[in-house]
Amino acid sequence: MMGWFKSTRKSGGVGPRSDRDILEQLAFESLKEQRRARRWNILFKAFFAIYLVVILYLFLDDSIAPTTDDHSALVELEGVIADDGDVDADRVVGGLRAAFEADSAKGIILRINSPGGSPVQSRYINTEIKRLRKKYTNKPVYAVVSDVCASGGYYVAVAADRIYANEASIVGSIGVLMNGFGFVEAMKKLGIDRRLMTAGRYKGMLDPFSPRDPVAEGHHQEILDQIHEQFIDAVKDGRGDRLVDNEDVFSGLFWTGDQAKKLGLVDEFGSASYVAREVIGKEKIVDYTPKASIVERFAERIGMAIAKTLGTETIVQRLTIR
Repeated sequence: MMGWFKSTRKSGGVGPRSDRDILEQLAFESLKEQRRARRWNILFKAFFAIYLVVILYLFLDDSIAPTTDDHSALVELEGVIADDGDVDADRVVGGLRAAFEADSAKGIILRINSPGGSPVQSRYINTEIKRLRKKYTNKPVYAVVSDVCASGGYYVAVAADRIYANEASIVGSIGVLMNGFGFVEAMKKLGIDRRLMTAGRYKGMLDPFSPRDPVAEGHHQEILDQIHEQFIDAVKDGRGDRLVDNEDVFSGLFWTGDQAKKLGLVDEFGSASYVAREVIGKEKIVDYTPKASIVERFAERIGMAIAKTLGTETIVQRLTIR
């Protein structure tokens, strides 16, 4: 631009007209420079957006790579079992069905690391495993315990053909609980008057701000006992005569893997790779665990970050087998 300005001055073009031409040319060159910068800015942002999408895809996508080679199928059960928890029964069942239907999957490993959770979700997985075992009689299922397989986690494990664990794994806790809080005495001390309106005598029986009701508590206990019996029946059905006759087995106590083996809660010691290699005979492991979509997991992580930032917690009363 400066070279053009000098050449114009040398050419003898002086006066108002040539000065206006110079200013117009300067403005035009400035406008072109702004457009050029804007194009580069848009290009850079587009490139960065594509780069970010690729990184997120590589980081979050865990889809199953299809294979026709014989292998051991793996389905993970990691965390609390609940429809809004770490382990969603529908996703676990979806992975199990895919593994059973795959001709190249010669055996299924259900790797469990769970303290328990919803009795409904746990029973659903247990029932589906037994259904699939009857349908695909030539395809064995082995539960492999990593750190913890308690309550709802063990409810699921007993549906497998055999259960493997580590000597230091935590196994058992065959029981049911319903917990909550009571603030009646605290309210009295603070002079707070509770105003609860219900239609139905026991509609507010879980209210933590109301006095305890023996009739309601008896009803709660009846429900807990019934679910506990369902749990015990599932364990007996799955383990059969492998269980040792010991009244503590169904007491809610938990044991190390070594103790659990002596009680008949566990068959052998071994990891997922051991079972794949030595039991199923197919060392190659393919993960059939369904994963949440990129959008779902990204939204979940954002939600968790917001919750931590706000520091909010919700106290709820939930029936669990832990």
